[in-house]
Amino acid sequence: MATSKLVSVIVPAYNHEKFIESCIESIVAQTYKKIELIIINDGSTDNTHGKIISLVEQYRKRFDNVVYITRENKGTAATLNELISLAKGEFIFQIASDDMAKPCAIKTLHAFMAHNRRYALVVGDNEIIDSANRRVYWDQDRNNVDDVSQAVYKTFVDFLQSRRKDFNFKSEQFGDLSTLLKGNYIPNGKMFRKSALLEVGGYMENTVEDWYINIQLARKFKLKYIDKPLLCYRWHSNNTIKNRAYMKKLAKNMKKVIASVDPDKSYISRIKRLFHRIIEKMNITKRLYQNRHNG
Repeated sequence: MATSKLVSVIVPAYNHEKFIESCIESIVAQTYKKIELIIINDGSTDNTHGKIISLVEQYRKRFDNVVYITRENKGTAATLNELISLAKGEFIFQIASDDMAKPCAIKTLHAFMAHNRRYALVVGDNEIIDSANRRVYWDQDRNNVDDVSQAVYKTFVDFLQSRRKDFNFKSEQFGDLSTLLKGNYIPNGKMFRKSALLEVGGYMENTVEDWYINIQLARKFKLKYIDKPLLCYRWHSNNTIKNRAYMKKLAKNMKKVIASVDPDKSYISRIKRLFHRIIEKMNITKRLYQNRHNG
């Protein structure tokens, strides 16, 4: 039976002592039962390790298998590749250590993957939560707002779709290589087919890791979007995308990736414009924040 297939949940953890408990408990609460939990603490300097040790012991019996490794920092790509190598399941559900999965997430994603062998990735929509686990929404500048009547974007995909009017997420164009070369738009909480990840060689260091792997998978396989919120994406002060210097560095490396995939140099200019818009958005958000707190 398809429901008997083992799903490996991989969690790269780094300095999320405030959020790791909510993340792990959301995996414990999954309605899909045959799960192994694999966590690597990537050199956290806070109490992430202590939190994980306590939670692993508390919930060990819930899982078919539990692997926990704590070590020096090696970075996101190296950590994800190590997690993939440890996975025993045919399918891998990847979740950031500050996010939370909806109870039906794995069951919903697995049901699709188990019956659609041409697909290497499936993902759902993301609700947005704040640092206190409260459901929030985004205004025009991606500031959290509590009142839905003030929301410009109610979910992460609302925001992503507004930036990609060239195709509909619900269409067969979702995950097409030509669309991904113009910019990344795959939301969080993805389920992968492990064999596909291995076939494309896994993640590459010093790139926008999720964009890179999405492009590599799209070169050989199909990707699917399910129009249902399956993950809670936490938007807080320390999201990686808000680190402007880091994103600039990765943007430079992604230009080389795009050029290697498609020799059409027009894509390079598109990447430049894309990241210039991201950086400008960050600057606008920073100025708005400063004006609100200085006024």
